[in-house]
Amino acid sequence: MGSFQIGMRSSALLETSCGYLLQELQMIWDEVGKDQFEREKVLHDLEQECLEVYRRKVDSANISRARLHQELAESEAEFTHLLLSLGERSLPGRPEKMSGTLKEQLDAITPALREMRLRKEQRMNQFRSVQGQIQKISAEIAGQSVYDDSITNVIVNENDLSLKKLDEYQIELQRLCNEKNDRLQLVDTYIDTIHDLSSTLGMESSMIITKVHPTLNELCGISKNISDSILDKLNSTVESLKEEKQTQLEKLHQLGKALTNLWNLMGTPYKDRHSFSNVTDLLSLSSAEVSGHGSLTLNIIQQAEAEVKRLDQLKASKMKELFFKKQNELDQICSKSHMEIPSQPEMDNIINLINSGEIDHADLLMSLDEKISVAKEEASSRKAIMEKVERWMLAHDEERWLEEYSMDENRYSVRRGAHKNLRRAERARVIVNKIPVLVALLVAKTKSWEEERNKIFLYDGVPLLAMLEEYNMSRQEREEEKQRQRDKKVPGHAVAEQENVAGSRPGTSSRRLLNRSFDRKLEQCSPFKQKAFTLSPTVGNQQHQFCKSRNILHKGRKEDAWTKDVSST
Repeated sequence: MGSFQIGMRSSALLETSCGYLLQELQMIWDEVGKDQFEREKVLHDLEQECLEVYRRKVDSANISRARLHQELAESEAEFTHLLLSLGERSLPGRPEKMSGTLKEQLDAITPALREMRLRKEQRMNQFRSVQGQIQKISAEIAGQSVYDDSITNVIVNENDLSLKKLDEYQIELQRLCNEKNDRLQLVDTYIDTIHDLSSTLGMESSMIITKVHPTLNELCGISKNISDSILDKLNSTVESLKEEKQTQLEKLHQLGKALTNLWNLMGTPYKDRHSFSNVTDLLSLSSAEVSGHGSLTLNIIQQAEAEVKRLDQLKASKMKELFFKKQNELDQICSKSHMEIPSQPEMDNIINLINSGEIDHADLLMSLDEKISVAKEEASSRKAIMEKVERWMLAHDEERWLEEYSMDENRYSVRRGAHKNLRRAERARVIVNKIPVLVALLVAKTKSWEEERNKIFLYDGVPLLAMLEEYNMSRQEREEEKQRQRDKKVPGHAVAEQENVAGSRPGTSSRRLLNRSFDRKLEQCSPFKQKAFTLSPTVGNQQHQFCKSRNILHKGRKEDAWTKDVSST
């Protein structure tokens, strides 16, 4: 059986190199005379060695097949994982069902797997880029001064590389970019505001900005810090500068008002005021309207304070002059409107207080200004009445002139200027006939004025209503006296009496009553009023005490123009 097997094996191997070698080995054994048993043993050993070789080859083939199965499974698993991580369902070009040998299947999936790996790497780079930018901008917003922007420092989640996730990162990146731009714009706005405020206040803006953070200075060459803390510091710096600006402006407003008041009080000429026009021009401006370079510097404030101090010292030395000037103004207002002038002892007392320094200059001037304002207001309220008083006095002058003219026996004689006197007499009669209406209107207005102000209307210290009442009584007495004189005269003098419409010169009894009445009013006045009444230009002659001051004005006027003005009443 062994020989049969050897023969079969030999015949099977004859066609191969092994068979040729076995045949050559048998020829050698035949020639040598090798024992059959030994031959069988050698062949058996050779067969065992061949089996071992085959077994090793089979095992190696099994291992190789298992490895191919594993590689194919791993490739399939990796491919599936890549599809899932990249968020894709399938890859175009890859067969849905695998067929053929293991190598064929592996060769079929390898290109698809290589493509998926390439896509993964590209997607990883995209994720690294987006996440790196997100981390960098987030670090800038967080205010990190040092940040390693190396792309290798970015950790990417390889299990989720889908486009949806990438879009989420890109949206986040866009949001951070917008926030960064908004913060940069806000920082630039703050810096511009600091530049403007510093320019107005005369400060060094670069030092202020560098003090907030060095990166905000454009000369440093580093990206600006845009963190929340820096924005808060910038905001507080801007608010501080705005408060400083408001404080400086309020100081200059106070100094400007003080300068204006002092200039007005002392009558400072415009050329001396011009050097501080930059201060007074700010009086009508608010903080938001002041933006000029160096408008609110400390140097300007110090100069204005020094000028106010100098003017205060000058004002103290000129206080008497200012006081007399305002007192004169008050006296002129009172004298022009025939109001009561402040008593001289009161003025002397104020002068003594100024000399002793026991009175505040500002309070004194304010008090005088108030008195002047009150006097002007009262003079304005008396204006209409005073105009009618003046017309009444002018009419009274015409009445007296007409009385004197009527008593002139030669008024009809032919002499130079007689015709002018006749024309004046005609106009005077018209004016005198209007006196009762004018006096009645004046009484009504005076009573209305007194009721409205609850005080007596005084004319040079004498109640105007008393003067008018005295005048009416005097006029009535003159009329009665004229009537008695007409009754005593012969009828032949009737024509002459008709020309004497305004009445003859008041008799001695009427003058005595008038003088006695005014003596009583003079006794009722205060010593100051008596002095003012005695020295008044209206009291030189008691008979003419109501109108002598107007006679001075009357003498210098042209007769026709004067008569036309009086007739208009």
